[in-house]
This record gives sequence, C-alpha cells and structure tokens, in this order.
Amino acid sequence: MDTKREIRKKVFSLRAECSEEEIDKMSREITEKVISLNVFKQAERILAYADYNHEVKTGYLIEEAWKAGKEVAVPKVVGKDMVFYKLTDFSQLEPGYYNIPEPASGEIIQWTDALMIMPGVAFDRRNHRVGYGGGFYDRYLEKHPDLKRIAVGFSFQVFPGVPTEPTDICPQILVTENEICYTDLKGVII
Repeated sequence: MDTKREIRKKVFSLRAECSEEEIDKMSREITEKVISLNVFKQAERILAYADYNHEVKTGYLIEEAWKAGKEVAVPKVVGKDMVFYKLTDFSQLEPGYYNIPEPASGEIIQWTDALMIMPGVAFDRRNHRVGYGGGFYDRYLEKHPDLKRIAVGFSFQVFPGVPTEPTDICPQILVTENEICYTDLKGVII
C-alpha cells in the first residue's frame, strides 16, 4: 500500500491534469448524487468546505442547499482548529489558510445537528480518508460526534486501500461522479 505522502503526490498530479471543464462536469455530477440522498434532503444545516485547487467544486452544492432553504456554514482555520461561519453569500469568502477560500466575516456557528460535506485527498471503498495532513476535520469531528458526514471526491481519488490512523474519523458516505459508497450508517437515513 502506498504511503499517505505517495498517495497525495499521485492525486495532486491527477487533479492537475484535469481541465476546468472536466472538474466542473464531474462536480456537477457529484452534486446531483449528493442532493438525491435523503440525508441531504432531510438536513436543515450543511457544513461545507470552500473548494480550492481542483477539488470537487462545492459551490453547486451550496447553491442547491440555499435553494432548498437550508443554512450553510464553511470553515476558517484558526490556529490548529476550524471554526465554521454561516455563509449567506459567496462574496464573504477571501483567500485564507494556504490561500484556501475562507469567510472573512459573518456569524460563527455551533451546530451539533448538521450534515458535513468533507474534502479529502484520497479514499477507499470502506470510506477511509486521507486528508491533507493537518488533522483539522478529525479534531473538529471528535468534538462534534453527532454530525452526519459525506465525503466528495473524484473517482480517481478512490484507491483499493489507504493508510489509516486511530484518530481518523471517516465519512459515512463517499460520493464520486461514478458511485456512492456507504458505511457505518447507524442512525443515518440514506
């Protein structure tokens, strides 16, 4: 099995090879799959990331959530932690931690019942996740264990297996443009 470092290098290279049009098309397909899930339909609040550098584009998902009357929040890195700010308009975002779009202002939220849309570098079909190495999502989810979790990624980010750590908190559902993988669905309505 490849190391996390090797996996990150492979995925970053594959993402860089994708055109904006390919990223856009696959992101729209992923959005359609996510919004068709009952767990999305029933969520009143969505914690989403603001995409960066050829990640799955979340703008479409955020717009669909707003259209459906849902509240949306996105993270800002503060020290070693993430703080989520309510997002009401994309103009709130500006380059932040590592140039990743973050809210410049807004209301800090403390939602305990919400659906989190997680990024990741790589996944396997048991929904193990390799992140970017900062541990931000694992630390946040450790403090918010009741959040439902969906990871979104492109099919080339799915590996036969990925290295895991005891501190990893996995998504319950993984959505790519080609498939939906479910695990650990205690209490999660698909």
